[in-house]
Amino acid sequence: MDFSYIDRNVADIRKRMANAVSLAGRGEGDVLLLAAVKYAESEEIDHLVHVCGVKDIGENRVQQLLEHYEKIDTSDVNIHFIGTLQTNKVKYIIDKVTMIHSLDSLKLAAEIDKQAKKHGLVMDVLVEINSGEEENKSGVLPSEAEEFCSSLSQFSGIRLRGFMTMAPKCDKKEDYLKYFQQTYAQVLDIWTKKMHNISEPIISMGMSESFEPAIECGSNIVRIGRSLFVK
Repeated sequence: MDFSYIDRNVADIRKRMANAVSLAGRGEGDVLLLAAVKYAESEEIDHLVHVCGVKDIGENRVQQLLEHYEKIDTSDVNIHFIGTLQTNKVKYIIDKVTMIHSLDSLKLAAEIDKQAKKHGLVMDVLVEINSGEEENKSGVLPSEAEEFCSSLSQFSGIRLRGFMTMAPKCDKKEDYLKYFQQTYAQVLDIWTKKMHNISEPIISMGMSESFEPAIECGSNIVRIGRSLFVK
């Protein structure tokens, strides 16, 4: 199959990322490209990973993750879970993922902790922040984030690494900046207080339509999906 469109898209995204990093006065390796593969075929993911060298992929659905895991050589790949995660599905992915980006409840934290301990793991997690306070989205409200993070210290099978957020759909860059700046300020506040001993906070924010303003605001993981696979 001809996957030249993926080669072209990856090159374009990397160029735009490098430009955004430079404009923000940041270092070349400061931002990780995470490929969100929700709508990608297994063959496309395989090309992305083993030809284009994108070694971090994000899965939104447990069943899809398991299917991809069987079809693709993931020995040198970091799999991140970035979608809403039900507690009864944690056991299926706990030994297959590098990080869970969507921790949003103590119930889920307890289950991740339980399953991680069964496998002798400490799972890296990001707390999902509902930065736009939208009723139809999951995530911890900004006003509750600090208390929520404090409560995670009871779980020895979890390692808090930072935050993930998905900004509301915006028409202008300035509107994205508002939400991303809010999340970044929150990360720094909690980090400064050394809550949960976060050494280097991870800030997962920015998608296909918003990764450049996210990088400007301090994001160090951008989750790019459809822009990588458009033909």
